[in-house]
Amino acid sequence: MRAALLFAFALVAGPARGRDAGTPDVQIDGTVEEVAPGIISSQYSDVRLTISPDGRTALWFSRNRPGGPGGYDIWISRRGVGWSLPVPVPFDSVSRDFDPAFSRDGRFVYFASDRPGGAGGDDLYRVPVTPSGFGAVEPLGGVNTPRNEWAPMLAPDGRTLLFASDGHGGAGRMDLFTARRAGRSFRDVRALPGRLNTPADEFDATFLADGRTIIFSRSRDVNADDVHLFLSSLVRGEYTPGNELFDAINTPGSSTYAPMLDWSDTDRVTFTTRRPADNPRGADLYRANVRVRERGR
Repeated sequence: MRAALLFAFALVAGPARGRDAGTPDVQIDGTVEEVAPGIISSQYSDVRLTISPDGRTALWFSRNRPGGPGGYDIWISRRGVGWSLPVPVPFDSVSRDFDPAFSRDGRFVYFASDRPGGAGGDDLYRVPVTPSGFGAVEPLGGVNTPRNEWAPMLAPDGRTLLFASDGHGGAGRMDLFTARRAGRSFRDVRALPGRLNTPADEFDATFLADGRTIIFSRSRDVNADDVHLFLSSLVRGEYTPGNELFDAINTPGSSTYAPMLDWSDTDRVTFTTRRPADNPRGADLYRANVRVRERGR
């Protein structure tokens, strides 16, 4: 097993390269550590870890971990004394299944897939969590388009869906949108207000515990350029353009992406990065203690 990477911050560790007016400080006051090296983090590419509210179930996806039915598969590990050996989730398919995210109440897992029967491209789905495992998969009504939707994340309020799409208009390429829950469906799809969305790719976003600050991924071209994590917050009804996070989170010369609020401890965020010293061929899962602190407090 590889040793955890430790970065201790006694003071506020906000965005590294300037700060938008009105953006709250983000306090990274603990450690940045690799998650379950050799089990959850592996020699393969492991992406977007989501942890259930009770802390006992971890889901993530891998592009190349062997043993799943498709090229992109969602894996599950359960915690007892330690984390169990991962297996593909029962709702995984031969298609691309990725970007899992528990809801705050633990009743659903949201995810993306290009499985047959969708609107086209990558679509968003959810599956209920049951006492015996998982129920039937259902598409998210009101948000899927013939193009691509990625990285669904239901906000702490349980009503606001945050996701990325290149099928709802926007500033160009992948942009970030919200939709409001309406029963079993969603409506009122809107681009995040403000100047956060750009002609670059904005995607893979998570709300933090306050429900108005987000950490998201940005790249000039996700298929060709490095990806870094940025912070933005809702200030006077608009999201700030975003500040790049410190190198303790972002890996210089590599990509860092797929943040997700840890529902078992909402002062923590998980994310994916390739740190060549740990895994020169793949990407691993990390977590950091992250707290939002309003300025002046």
